[in-house]
Amino acid sequence: MTSSGSSAGVFQYEAVPRGETTPMSSTKNFSAAINSREQLTPKTNAQSYAIELNELKRKEAGDYDPYDHSDIEHPTTNFETLIHLLKSSFGTGILAMPLAFYHSGYILGIIGTSVIGLLCTYCMHMLVRTEYELCKRKKVPSLTYPGTAEAALAEGPPFLAKLAPYSGTISNTFLLLYQLGICCVYTVFVAENIKNVLDQYMANPVDERIIMVIILLPLVFINYIKNLKFLAPLTIVANVLTFVSFAIIFYFIFSKKVTLEDREPIGDYRDFPLYFGTVLFALEAIGMIMPLKNEMKNPQNFGSCCGVLNIGMLAVVVLYMMTGLFGYLAYGKHVLGSISYTIDPENIAAQVCKLMLAVAIFTTHALSMYVAIDIVWTQNLLRRFEKSYYVNIWEYAIRTCLVVLTFGLAVAIPYIDLFISLVGALCISCSGIAFPAIMDSCVQWQSHRGVKMVLIHAKNVAIALFALLGLVVGTATSLEKIIEKFGPIESNSLNSTST
Repeated sequence: MTSSGSSAGVFQYEAVPRGETTPMSSTKNFSAAINSREQLTPKTNAQSYAIELNELKRKEAGDYDPYDHSDIEHPTTNFETLIHLLKSSFGTGILAMPLAFYHSGYILGIIGTSVIGLLCTYCMHMLVRTEYELCKRKKVPSLTYPGTAEAALAEGPPFLAKLAPYSGTISNTFLLLYQLGICCVYTVFVAENIKNVLDQYMANPVDERIIMVIILLPLVFINYIKNLKFLAPLTIVANVLTFVSFAIIFYFIFSKKVTLEDREPIGDYRDFPLYFGTVLFALEAIGMIMPLKNEMKNPQNFGSCCGVLNIGMLAVVVLYMMTGLFGYLAYGKHVLGSISYTIDPENIAAQVCKLMLAVAIFTTHALSMYVAIDIVWTQNLLRRFEKSYYVNIWEYAIRTCLVVLTFGLAVAIPYIDLFISLVGALCISCSGIAFPAIMDSCVQWQSHRGVKMVLIHAKNVAIALFALLGLVVGTATSLEKIIEKFGPIESNSLNSTST
């Protein structure tokens, strides 16, 4: 055998058993690129050369890496993906965190937000890891959320494998309801913030439905943007406005007396489900995880140790915790459903803050609608119209219909946040926590044995049961609040203000 300084020598040493001689021309397991001295010449750095050669042999041997086969027309960078992740998380939920801490108490709020944040992040990692493993097995570049669910269940135990054909539809339904619900809340939120400012200068209160009609056409136009690459500049502007708005909100918070007096460390246990639902609805961005990763130029950087997901979720959890804690300590029982409603309505800075938040959430509407459009158009309707000459017109028509649908619901239902909290408790407990755990167990069903297998499945069962508990309790509490709100005797509680 020759030394490793020669390309042929390295190849022969790795590919030919000791004591045998095989002509280079007779080797069929590797491509001509590996057999060619002209294409693979020795490099100055022998270690780099060996690594590249092993990588080539790994690919030629059939070890499929999905990240090597992604073909995105307009891929996003790590920074752009991080911006999208932050913007999709900084919605109306963070503004309701002070009210959530009022329900939980400041001690339980800190602990609970940390635990729920870790759980949500871990479940996102499970989803990303599951999709990557399934892509390797199926030899496809990427999978959607429902595609991952169906492929995972098909490899699981027999009683779950029977549900595989229906899992795609089930997961898509949860995601679609959740994303459309978010868009409804965003429509109401934008209109309410503008109304709160206009009411300070108008003789008569402005009907928020009129404002919704005015912003409908701009909402339609911004949802005509077809990919995340072109949404990135608008998202950056929205993030700047959001952070400036938060700076103003924190100014008002710390202008008040931040005190522990009359502030409960642990709230009323009957309000814990409201806290859980608010935090879960606010922190969980499961619907955006797959589209964001699949649109990346380097998707392997999404779920790495210091990757986009960990950095983004760390920033999100910390900011949510600070907003909830100090907002509650500053305003106590007087905090409203949104912290932007709580700060001084007559102050010019507060009014500017509300208008900037309205613009920022307006932009985020398109980011949330991206997932709904992907489910309705790309995954279901495109195949029916892709051969049509008017395929682009059909796509714009579907986009318009989805925006008008969310607009109609926002106008028709006066307290849409109550319905969205119900949908959030139902959908996010399943799609954000339970489903990733179930999919993880299914993918690893045949991979491990013994104690490791027991630990993996015990962990995932515990996560799924926790999600089920949150689903039942959260849904029941949301229904109770809806009955109180729309019952014969309407509740006038201070803290029932829409988020």
